[in-house]
Amino acid sequence: MTQQEAYNQYLRSKVLTATPGELTLMLYDASIRFCNQAIKACEEGNIEETHNKIRRVEDIIIELQATLNHKYAVAEDFDNIYNYVRQRLREANIKKDVEILNEINKHLHSVRDNWKEVMKKVAENPELVKAN
Repeated sequence: MTQQEAYNQYLRSKVLTATPGELTLMLYDASIRFCNQAIKACEEGNIEETHNKIRRVEDIIIELQATLNHKYAVAEDFDNIYNYVRQRLREANIKKDVEILNEINKHLHSVRDNWKEVMKKVAENPELVKAN
């Protein structure tokens, strides 16, 4: 088994054993990684790579949006954030604009960091989830 195959097997195992909260965190991390790659590609003038990485971010946001549980009021807030980010991603892709990508990256970091805090609080107080 090559090192790459071992790493891929590790990633598959990590995803298959993750909780829903951990999977969401993985999606946020991946969206940030792809956004950083889009920024780099855009700065280098690589139009095709910029487009591809922006699309990867957008695909993740679409997935996050699709998994929202609308029985909770906070889902509407997340939906609004995701819609805004998707709109800005489209603008960044059309204009190949690093400033817009940096703005998106800040939003992604903010949402990811808030999600980490929620996960931490739930881990400390599991009854918060059971109450719903």
